[in-house]
Amino acid sequence: MTLQAAPLRLSTESATFEADFKARLHWSADTDAAIEQRVADILADVQQRGDAAVIEYTQRFDGLSVASMAALELTQAELKAAFDGLPEVQRQALEQAARRVRSYHEAQKKASGESWSYRDEDGTLLGQKVTPLDRVGIYVPGGKAAYPSSVLMNAIPAHVAGVGEIIMVVPTPKGEKNPLVLAAAYVAGVSRAFTIGGAQAVAALAYGTATVPKVDKITGPGNAYVASAKKRVFGTVGIDMIAGPSEILVLADGSTPADWVAMDLFSQAEHDELAQGILLCPDASYIEAVQREIDRLLPTMPRAAIIAKSLSDRGALIQTRSMEEACAISNRIAPEHLEVSSNDPHRWEPLLKHAGAIFLGAFTSESLGDYCAGPNHVLPTSGTARFSSPLGVYDFQKRSSLIEVSEAGAQTLGLIAAELAYGEGLQAHAQAAEMRLKTPRA
Repeated sequence: MTLQAAPLRLSTESATFEADFKARLHWSADTDAAIEQRVADILADVQQRGDAAVIEYTQRFDGLSVASMAALELTQAELKAAFDGLPEVQRQALEQAARRVRSYHEAQKKASGESWSYRDEDGTLLGQKVTPLDRVGIYVPGGKAAYPSSVLMNAIPAHVAGVGEIIMVVPTPKGEKNPLVLAAAYVAGVSRAFTIGGAQAVAALAYGTATVPKVDKITGPGNAYVASAKKRVFGTVGIDMIAGPSEILVLADGSTPADWVAMDLFSQAEHDELAQGILLCPDASYIEAVQREIDRLLPTMPRAAIIAKSLSDRGALIQTRSMEEACAISNRIAPEHLEVSSNDPHRWEPLLKHAGAIFLGAFTSESLGDYCAGPNHVLPTSGTARFSSPLGVYDFQKRSSLIEVSEAGAQTLGLIAAELAYGEGLQAHAQAAEMRLKTPRA
């Protein structure tokens, strides 16, 4: 049977566009009730039994026959050996990608991650102290595929932020350890690494066990069990976000080779069947050309079945009245990845408000951002780019307000605070402020 990828064809001039558009965008982030209950049981078990529960679930879900947690921890020597054992071209690619990611996040830290303070006219010091988290956990997927790039994107900004200890967890089904993932952990400066995954790994990081240290925050994507576990432990620890299926939106003016755009849509569709690829373009003939390239290129893809289902079930090729309208629709979607495939991308960029990452120009394929451009590839999905940001140095820092009130300042601020405190009926608040006054409040 010949596979076909048939993205939904829409036009903004159609009377049914709004209804069809909303139906195609809809994706429910609700987790299956059975998964929720199973995750709750696993978290509770790990919290109570610690290492023993982690070993039991790792044996059950990943097919590993181990007797102790020592067999599930990767040593620094193993990480270095994995790096040293890579072909030279892979070592260089990994190091070059890590260097670019580190450089970008160091610039990010300088721009927004420094402490500051000032003194006002009465000598009162006001400011903000920025400090790194003590210990974070990074979850690296390891099921259908291995993701060394996820190691770089989670560990390097944490390292740049100054996090004291970075704990990596990665499932290794049947005991298969991916050398690139281990090598990436070595290059990125991971402190400790464990070959555990799923809800049990999230529980171990959140609650701590005899072997796995308790962390302050957990970052990194995973399957439905991981997402559910992260939601449940939030509050005990911090989390980055709850990631949905991957997304790409291409705004095209018809100037980019159609096969480039078709392959860019494939680049997200190949992640899984729920991934979404959408093209917005005012040129009907160009949309036809992209569809022809989809048909031509699909049989050449190793993950053709996944791509076909993703594009057929969730993809869309949408003809708009203009590029301006395409930008407006893009803002409604708030995509994870947004490609502006145009001869003049800077003309349209000011019109774009909501996106996880914006890729400007025909030569800026989304895949470059995934691996080595520098900015983080952990991005908000499912429309959350309307209020969320990419993972960054700021996710591994916290801010404390600094206040040092001078004696002179206390005379002014004390009167204000006391007045408001009495108004709220909080006598102790008011009197604590009044005790610092030289002249008693009338």
